[in-house]
Amino acid sequence: MQQEREQPREPVDASRVPRFAGIATFARLPRLDEVSRADVAVAGVPFDSGVSYRPGARFGPAHVREASRLLRPYNPAQDVFPFASQQVADAGDLIANPFDIATAVAEIEAGARDLRARADRLVVIGGDHTIALPLLREVNGQHGPVAVLHFDAHLDTWDTYFGAPTTHGTPFRRASEEGLIDLTASMHVGIRGPLYAKRDLEDDERLGFAIVSSEFIEESGVPAAIDRIRARVADKPLYISIDIDVLDPSHAPGTGTPEAGGLTSRELLRMLRGLADLRIVGADVVEVAPAYDHAQLTAVAASHVVYELLSAMAPR
Repeated sequence: MQQEREQPREPVDASRVPRFAGIATFARLPRLDEVSRADVAVAGVPFDSGVSYRPGARFGPAHVREASRLLRPYNPAQDVFPFASQQVADAGDLIANPFDIATAVAEIEAGARDLRARADRLVVIGGDHTIALPLLREVNGQHGPVAVLHFDAHLDTWDTYFGAPTTHGTPFRRASEEGLIDLTASMHVGIRGPLYAKRDLEDDERLGFAIVSSEFIEESGVPAAIDRIRARVADKPLYISIDIDVLDPSHAPGTGTPEAGGLTSRELLRMLRGLADLRIVGADVVEVAPAYDHAQLTAVAASHVVYELLSAMAPR
């Protein structure tokens, strides 16, 4: 006899406990240790030792959780109750060594693997983009090579910085070299700004990525961008990695490497909604640096990005 599915435990009721009170789990969700198992676990990785410019993303997970207090149970844009149709829980933070990147990467991968024993999928809040590499290693162990949909101002497929092979500018080069990504189905979205050389683009294509640039979105529109993404990803298992600097600094000033000419929050959220029926197997939202944020602009944007990802993962 099939066991009856347990009703999801939902966020704290804002009509009983004010949003500004209580423990700041993401969207005031239950902790992972308060539920028997989660369909999706939200976890933080407070690590930013891989940054090349402004530090501070180690404080990103707490900042985004604080801003997420205002999120509500029903998402009208996707017509879904993301916390009622699946069990979502906050798993706290994965601890990573702040002084040794190689050790930290191994710890993040091991921590993600441990969480996956208690949750079917993970949505991770960074931290800097270095963390995408260990997360992709863990996802690859479950699904093999995955399509990577990477929203960012930057390619993050450079080789090394000052001889260091693992930084926030290199995770997708290492992932490609290690066979973690599907070379026929991966894509960058929102790329813009100056590069070191034209060869950066040639290397990127060789590593398995197509590009929907910020200029393409401006000229052709969001629906055309969604069409390109869907045609590229098709029915492959999909990992979505979002650097908040894909947004213009007017929408997300609190980040480590801002570039002018980025997406609006509305454009990014619309694109994520257009992917809701794809096979999303995991995601991260990274590079929120609170010291450069004001009025929680960046944190509010990031919390809504996580909310749209959780909504897209919800069963219909």
